[in-house]
Amino acid sequence: MKKLEITAKSKEEKYRTLTIRTKITTLQQLDEMAALSNRSRNELINIFLEFGISNCIIRGAKER
Repeated sequence: MKKLEITAKSKEEKYRTLTIRTKITTLQQLDEMAALSNRSRNELINIFLEFGISNCIIRGAKER
């Protein structure tokens, strides 16, 4: 499986607020990673989302 590489911040982009519900254990892991990487939860979640979107295959989906 491809590893996610976290790099330095780049230019500022426009953002929108999003609320999610997650397991407590997931939040604890996220907090640990944030502390280790000196990044906020929000920054890590955005990195994970961008990685997931770029590396996701949806099987059996209808064409749009």
